[in-house]
Amino acid sequence: MPRHLISTGSPFEREGGYSRAVVTGDWVFVSGVTGYDYATMTMPADVVEQVRNCFRTIASVLEEAGSSLSEIVRVNYVVADEADAPKVFPVFGEHLGEARPAAMLIIAGLLKPEMKVEIEVTALKGSA
Repeated sequence: MPRHLISTGSPFEREGGYSRAVVTGDWVFVSGVTGYDYATMTMPADVVEQVRNCFRTIASVLEEAGSSLSEIVRVNYVVADEADAPKVFPVFGEHLGEARPAAMLIIAGLLKPEMKVEIEVTALKGSA
């Protein structure tokens, strides 16, 4: 089955040897996305804005893959600070409340101190 690789143009993708997403058959696997605005390579200080940036990037990648946020079937959240969890839960629901994918939340440190959240998703194409 052929694979289609999607890139956002982030320098991290080339340096780390990964794709933002891999499309194979009806499946779309989106790598962990942090809160960077990839157009400007800036990171907002606010965790809620980082989550919104994550979902903007994920939505764009899924659209390019022929899918959408409503077709997400699995999501993994990593939040760096447990105290931020109550702030981000409503934003998660705002973006995925209708899809209600299987989910996991991990509290753990991320690669750089300014990173407060990372989101990884798996979606189907044409399921919604």
